[in-house]
Amino acid sequence: MKKYLKVFIAALIALIFIGTFVFLWQKSRPKEVTYQEFTPEKKDIRMTTVLTGKIEPRNEVNVKPQISGIITELMKEPGQTVTAGEVIARVKVIPDMGQLSSAESRVRLSAINLQQAEKDYARQLSLHEQKLVSDEEFEKTRQQLRQAQEEKAAADDALQVVRDGVSRSNASASSTLIRSTIAGVILDIPVKVGNSVINSNTFNDGTTIATVANMRDLIFRGNIDETEVGRLQIGVPMKITIGALQNLQFDATLEYISPKATESNGANQFEIKAAVAVPSEGNIRSGYSANAEIVLDEARGVLSVPESAIEFSGDSTFVYVLADTVGKRTYTRTAVTTGLSDGVSIEIRQGLTKDKKVRGPQIITETND
Repeated sequence: MKKYLKVFIAALIALIFIGTFVFLWQKSRPKEVTYQEFTPEKKDIRMTTVLTGKIEPRNEVNVKPQISGIITELMKEPGQTVTAGEVIARVKVIPDMGQLSSAESRVRLSAINLQQAEKDYARQLSLHEQKLVSDEEFEKTRQQLRQAQEEKAAADDALQVVRDGVSRSNASASSTLIRSTIAGVILDIPVKVGNSVINSNTFNDGTTIATVANMRDLIFRGNIDETEVGRLQIGVPMKITIGALQNLQFDATLEYISPKATESNGANQFEIKAAVAVPSEGNIRSGYSANAEIVLDEARGVLSVPESAIEFSGDSTFVYVLADTVGKRTYTRTAVTTGLSDGVSIEIRQGLTKDKKVRGPQIITETND
């Protein structure tokens, strides 16, 4: 029994030894090295950059009251469209006591003057009928009466405007009715019924009743790095993508490059603006984040190879061209002159023809007999 056990153990050790030897032998065998191969082809190469920014109306107008008072009614809501002159809100006037007192005093004074003018006119009319005063004197008296009547009417209107914000003579153009100054979409109404508002004057900007913008005239606003701004030109096309709208894409045209840089996170950035061709099916809202793709440089119909096939050595570039040999594949290191690159393909200007094949990255495989 012990004899068989010793034989079994010896056989197991030998098997382990042989297996280890075979494994190490297989691992030590040389690996066959192959390469990807590419054929140069004619194609268009574009160098692009992507900018982040937002979509906004070209012009946003803040509608403000012409008088101070309290909001008594709001006729519109954000998101609704308005035409120029359409009423957005109504304001109740809170009269200034000094102005009110002055307007009331003017009414009383004009009433006294009108009463005196009426008496003078009646007296002159009687004398004129008796041929005791000339026509010229009578006309002067009648003119004074008309002036007194106009002054009384103007004083009444002024009092109504101060007290109520509107008069009978200008009810259609009442300053208590806040009207939109342009046609467009109401983006925001920051006030509520009961809020006090003030008109714009020398000392303050006034209260904004509503913000209105034409949402068919939009721009893309973003920033570009100083290393790329020198390649931009006014009028170049752009592709705008809005991720929030299922990657909706539309065209734009660059129309403004800021002449002055602003510093952002330690880098100099230049503001750009592009006119957006608003798609009819897109419901674009102000403030959407967007990406803009701009072509910085372009080469059309040029000979190119994948950039992974290029060997960079200092200021020189090389490719490995497949040699015309039978059997084992060999490659010849060849200097080339490169041009524009888009990060994937690179332009070959000199040193290579389209009937040659070039070596790419290695593909390492293991072979077993």
